[in-house]
Amino acid sequence: MADVVNLKRFKKRAERDQAAKLADANRARFGRTKSQRELDEKQASRANQLLDQHQIGGEDAS
Repeated sequence: MADVVNLKRFKKRAERDQAAKLADANRARFGRTKSQRELDEKQASRANQLLDQHQIGGEDAS
């Protein structure tokens, strides 16, 4: 004889598993620490400063 399966529990478990997979994907995409974000901002700021130093007469050289 086969085991009796509660379909409501099975459905809820499947939804929780799917939500957990989505949460893992979102953590990988968006999960960065504050120090990582600040480091990226500092690097972008430094790159912009270096670019600004190479301007001729306050206008783009191109």
